[in-house]
Amino acid sequence: MGQPEATRAAATPTVGKAMLNKYARAFFTRVLTPFAAFLIRRGVSPDTVTLIGTAGVVAGALVFYPRGEFFWGTVVITLFVFSDLVDGNMARQLGRSSRWGAFLDSTLDRVADGAIFGGFALWYAGHGNDNVLCAVSIFCLASGQVVSYTKARGESIGLPVAVNGLVERAERLVISLVAAGFAGLHKFGVPGIQWLLPIALWIVAVGSLVTLIQRVVTVRRESAEAEAATRQSPSEAAQ
Repeated sequence: MGQPEATRAAATPTVGKAMLNKYARAFFTRVLTPFAAFLIRRGVSPDTVTLIGTAGVVAGALVFYPRGEFFWGTVVITLFVFSDLVDGNMARQLGRSSRWGAFLDSTLDRVADGAIFGGFALWYAGHGNDNVLCAVSIFCLASGQVVSYTKARGESIGLPVAVNGLVERAERLVISLVAAGFAGLHKFGVPGIQWLLPIALWIVAVGSLVTLIQRVVTVRRESAEAEAATRQSPSEAAQ
């Protein structure tokens, strides 16, 4: 009797995220399709857009954030983050969706994420002068990489890893970038708003830890179920 309740609880956020992702992507696809078509006509490849987008995010994070320029850094990063939608749009228009493209996109996403949280860490290790928040930023960086790895590794050994988790990549980026952008308004005279970034980093850190635990528990359960099914099959064949 307890299992359906647990299933519903796990499924609700998954459905909500899927719907949000569906409608958000549909909107940006309509907006960015003409631009993607323009780049195709100019002979630009999806891989080039992926590389330029990642380079822009890394530059925005590592040039602006360590100096405390959170507003302008976030503006630059946000502009280049849209390349993640443009390259996929271009690949679909060209009919070139491939394993290589998916691999490159996923790999460079990790590079971009590392640069963003690395930029926060450099600020707090330097002029931000806060070792605790520096450590929290590093934890956000590391845990984000491990959260992604757990799903990829689980799927590579044949498990579905049927859980999204509390804070995935999209949530980590939105929470961190929105908070950083608003925190940057402190330099324009908005009082007290600089505290949004530390609060956001703590939220991302705790959320990433919860997500990591969710995925590890899920992989452990699915692994046990798969091994039990494997042991059961020879006994059924013998009968």
